[in-house]
Amino acid sequence: MSVLSSMKGVSARDQQMIKEAETMLGPEPDEMGFIKNLFWGRVREELLFPYPEVSVDQKAKTDALVAELEAYLDNEHPSIMIDQEQVIPEWVIQRLFDMGVMGMTVPEEFGGLGLGVAAYNRVLEAIGRRCGSTAVMVSAHQSIGCKALMLFGTEEQQREYLPLVAREKLSGFCLSEPNVGSDAAGQRTSCVWDEDEQVYILNGEKKWITSGALSGLLTVMANQTVTDPKTGKEKKGVTALIVTPDMDGVSFFQKNRSKTGIRGTWQARIRFEDVKVPKENLLHREGQGLKVALTCLNYGRCTLSAGVSGAAKQAMEQATKWAATRYQFQRPLADFELVQKRIAEMHALTFAMDAMLYSVCGMLDRHDRDIMVETAACKYFCSEEGWNVIDSAMQIMGGEGYVTENEFDRLWRDNRIHRIVEGSNEVMQSFIFAYGGKQLAEYMLGLLNTVQWSDEETVGENATRILKGAFQPQTIKAGTPIATEIFLGKKVAKPEVSRVHPSLRSFADRLASHVQTHTREFKLASRRLEEKIVTAQVTQARLADNAVLMFAWSAVLSKLDQQLAEGATGEKWERDKLAGLHFMHIAHERIVANVKALTVNSDDSMRRAAQAALDWVETLPNEDFYIQEASPIAADTGHPVQEAYIKQFPEHGEPYTPRPDDSASMGDGAVLDATAASA
Repeated sequence: MSVLSSMKGVSARDQQMIKEAETMLGPEPDEMGFIKNLFWGRVREELLFPYPEVSVDQKAKTDALVAELEAYLDNEHPSIMIDQEQVIPEWVIQRLFDMGVMGMTVPEEFGGLGLGVAAYNRVLEAIGRRCGSTAVMVSAHQSIGCKALMLFGTEEQQREYLPLVAREKLSGFCLSEPNVGSDAAGQRTSCVWDEDEQVYILNGEKKWITSGALSGLLTVMANQTVTDPKTGKEKKGVTALIVTPDMDGVSFFQKNRSKTGIRGTWQARIRFEDVKVPKENLLHREGQGLKVALTCLNYGRCTLSAGVSGAAKQAMEQATKWAATRYQFQRPLADFELVQKRIAEMHALTFAMDAMLYSVCGMLDRHDRDIMVETAACKYFCSEEGWNVIDSAMQIMGGEGYVTENEFDRLWRDNRIHRIVEGSNEVMQSFIFAYGGKQLAEYMLGLLNTVQWSDEETVGENATRILKGAFQPQTIKAGTPIATEIFLGKKVAKPEVSRVHPSLRSFADRLASHVQTHTREFKLASRRLEEKIVTAQVTQARLADNAVLMFAWSAVLSKLDQQLAEGATGEKWERDKLAGLHFMHIAHERIVANVKALTVNSDDSMRRAAQAALDWVETLPNEDFYIQEASPIAADTGHPVQEAYIKQFPEHGEPYTPRPDDSASMGDGAVLDATAASA
């Protein structure tokens, strides 16, 4: 048991939550990544500087693919019809397979293009600009659907299945369940090894499986009781299995549900009833399935960020053009300072999103060992700020943005989902705080457990422990800096951020000062709240947000430094430079505000108001409200879901969807007669 999960004063439920999370994530890597070092007050410049670049060969291949893809997307891709008819036509999927888009990262020996993560995300950006549904389908297929096979499959498994998913069939990633979302360790689907038949017997249900009903390959996570090789005792683990839809007992009892956005994607509900999965379909090792799932999510969070970044850039450009050409009071909207504020923020945030995204892509392409917090930060920042950019663009366009004929509503609807999926942003904040600061917290607690008085021990036990540990050289050396920070207010030495162009020096120094403050505020908050820090999510969020902002700031510095080194000139460079500088000003203001709010805030009144609201809603009858289907306290007591006027999807057969030549205008910017493509 770790130091955190054995903290005194932490409830049994919270201790169990910590223990399950630590089991799910596995041991900490020996090397700490960029964000973890921020919590210690350090900046590992070598992880971000110089700004990562792809090889000449990769760039040439990617440029060619993007050019072909964009020509198709702009002239043939039926984005409007996909949204209206709620289906991506089979011919579109096949066209993407034929171009190599669906197998971009699959090695060439298995029929793919062998592109790296950065190259792949450039493609996702291009798709995200034009069709959110298609971007999500491609990402789900490649980043999580077949990624497990690429990373953890045996040679035999890869030879059998990778050519299929690279060139022919979609793949699905089966993790979510009716009662399992961000709680990935809470699987109820289970598998049992049958020694007689030499198969795994799989039972359970999965939900929200993108492209599940259209897939030729499924990666399924299931609980399994396994033997711990270290202790010889049985324990519960999660096992990953390769399942194909033609296996007996696999049924898709719901192919899709109508949605607000990304309407062309299909999310299936799948039931497994005594499915016999052969031993050769075990992926990785028994009980190690969550490692498979969480490793894949690192890639999924990155490509999600690429899709929303492409959409945000499209929204930013559209809204900026609108502000320059739309007149009110005999003046363009761009003349008004509040509109200018939105324009500047949109460009600053998209520049920072881009810088962070491709910094993380560089880490993945380099195979850095400790990148889980960075990919979570990328997903959180890009989905949160990407939505803010898109919503600001909607505000600038006003009523014309809200109508459907300008196509902006689809961009707006498609990208709201990204703050929810791949780990909700609230979960990401707590995760970034917990795993960004975990090693520092355990180090601090180890010192405190050595020298701090415990009411649960006798006087003699306290004295023996403290005297034994307090005067050990390692305790004195390690404990003195912590004590001077917490009790005397002395900060650790300011880190050096040196690998920047001289013109960026003041911004690098200011970043270093924030890192210096961040480690002290983390320690002070941990000391002030003690065991309450485990559930103080608002405090966690402020510290997590500051870590993410400093990470984005560092990425922006690196990108600007690269552009300066390359001698960038022209209007685009001027835009980039001023957008990047403005982002660092925005980040500075947010960081300062978050630090102040750690001690001056309305948290107490918030908690009281929330509890009063919860008490009040208990007096309202459940039948008047929609209740989550798997609620442990209120299932089947809520208002019936409405289906009468909502499109339902067939059990067998596909809806009719026309090819481009069936309609005079199918691409972006065109208006489709909905009656021409009715199901």
